[in-house]
Amino acid sequence: MVGAIGVVFGDIGTSPLYAFRDALAQCAKDGITPDEILGVLSLALWALILVVTCKYVLFLTRADNQGEGGVLALTALARRSTGAAIGRRSTVALVLGAAGASLFYGDAIITPALSVLSAVEGVKTIPGFENAIGQDMIVALTIAILVALFLIQSRGTASVSRLFGPVCILWFASMAGVGLYHVFDDLTILKVVWPGYGIGFMVEHGVTGLFVLGAVFLTVTGAEALTADMGHFGRAPIQLGWFLIGFPALALNYLGQGAFALATLRRAQESGTAMTNMDWFFVMVPEMLRLPMIVLAMLATVIASQAVITGAYSLTQQAIQLGLLPRLRIRQTSAAHLGQIYLPSINWLLLVGIIVLVLQFKTSSAMAAAYGIAVTGTMVVTSCLAYIVVRHHWHWGRPAALALIVPFLTLDCVFFGANILRVVEGGWVPLVIAGAIGLLIATWMRGRRIVGDFEARQSIPLADLAAALAKRAPERVDGTAVFLTGNPDSTPGALLHNLKHNKVLHERNLIVSVRTADRPVVPVEERATVSLIDDNFTRVILKYGFMESPDVPHDLARCLGPTVPPIEPMRTSYFIGRNTLKASSEEGMPLWQDRIFMFLQRNASDPTDFLRIPPGKVLELGEQVTV
Repeated sequence: MVGAIGVVFGDIGTSPLYAFRDALAQCAKDGITPDEILGVLSLALWALILVVTCKYVLFLTRADNQGEGGVLALTALARRSTGAAIGRRSTVALVLGAAGASLFYGDAIITPALSVLSAVEGVKTIPGFENAIGQDMIVALTIAILVALFLIQSRGTASVSRLFGPVCILWFASMAGVGLYHVFDDLTILKVVWPGYGIGFMVEHGVTGLFVLGAVFLTVTGAEALTADMGHFGRAPIQLGWFLIGFPALALNYLGQGAFALATLRRAQESGTAMTNMDWFFVMVPEMLRLPMIVLAMLATVIASQAVITGAYSLTQQAIQLGLLPRLRIRQTSAAHLGQIYLPSINWLLLVGIIVLVLQFKTSSAMAAAYGIAVTGTMVVTSCLAYIVVRHHWHWGRPAALALIVPFLTLDCVFFGANILRVVEGGWVPLVIAGAIGLLIATWMRGRRIVGDFEARQSIPLADLAAALAKRAPERVDGTAVFLTGNPDSTPGALLHNLKHNKVLHERNLIVSVRTADRPVVPVEERATVSLIDDNFTRVILKYGFMESPDVPHDLARCLGPTVPPIEPMRTSYFIGRNTLKASSEEGMPLWQDRIFMFLQRNASDPTDFLRIPPGKVLELGEQVTV
């Protein structure tokens, strides 16, 4: 549970830094009233109850794929539950998963920028520092912290992550303590437990209420992490951590901010002055404790950022295994923990995007509008996938499935609609990021389908080739040839080219296909499916979970079984098909999409690296393909 609090609750645990402040700012233009403070707090409290507690903690933690959660794990489960890898429902599930993944990348760029910037801005609340530190210095310090965070990613986070849990528990305890201390400033804040205050606020404020609702959603950002990292900790620790520590601390802090705002408003009215919106989180901390609280907030936001960065790595690995993205170089940073990985290209792309955001928006208030759309969009996708799982995997009837999912989906759509209103304030950022990622995913999948169709037209059934070679065998050479192919029933293109140009056949020939299962991890005993075609050819299908990285030589050496002699590494050659792509405006994809696909193909990780094949043992053969 301590580990889960350190990783899973980091994002949602830092939302009090800016959520209440930005929500109240939406209705502060004509002055703040007590009813507006109560209305905003009621909406925030019930968002935590309905979205986080009911939807994620109680429901979606049960919709897991062998313990794994998150939008792509849910996608894999939804595809498996609809039957096969093809079909209308499966395609819908895949499209939803791609959309959710695209939106998550927007979230992964905005979260570190917003959370760290909001924590650093707390320095301006220290007496004497209001005018001494300008916004440019705040921005420079934020960028320095973020650059340092991304520079250490390649070393792994195993040693640092041991501190995450204790630091986050201290953070939640400090938030709860400060909130509880200020709840007694005005006990009328306890009225917000009645949802009528939030509903009445929305009715009275019309369009302004929708803008406030969009900002209120900032209180539940990070809820997706409760399921995304479930595979590392399990359902029970996450649920226990939420009910014992996460929810009580957040609720107390928000109530404390609201009570402090009511007391401040009352004093301002008594003195005849106007109250302006302020950084309520830090201002309500006693001055002597404010600097330690700011330092603790910086640590908490770094932890929250680390959780999102790690989530981006895991999501990318899953997307690669599911065929949504090209192969990228993946490095294991821990020999003991399979899930601790590092992707250099994703790391530096995230850092560049974050720095651009910080320099563009400069303040956390300006950036807050960009945050909600990515998260609400992902939540809408999650609810749609959850319906497929409940309907086809849990085998609920349509009325029961709709009765469960429609309330959650309606709430998600209301929040999404409220955030869409803030597009012009910065909400366009995650939409642009998601659109760009979605375009890359769509282009990659369509390009792969074109290449696959070309290879299918050129190939011949492997059984037919085996029968022909049995009657008229070419010259034989010693050793084992391993031919990698996507379709184990068809003759690999590399095999045909080898016979055509080299006119030889190895003593042993393994036709190996690597498959990704719709589950996180495949047990070793289920890794390989071996079938003898004849004395010349053996078909091998290696299955990996979408959270695993393939290791073909290692698994061929240990998983072939007693009927097939073990391969000898020094007498084994690996043959891989490598086609040359040619752009054409007359067939296939549009020319501009051809260029994108060719760029992705060129910059994809070498298959020898991805499959962990020794480079000196690989021969690549192929032909020209028009896309």
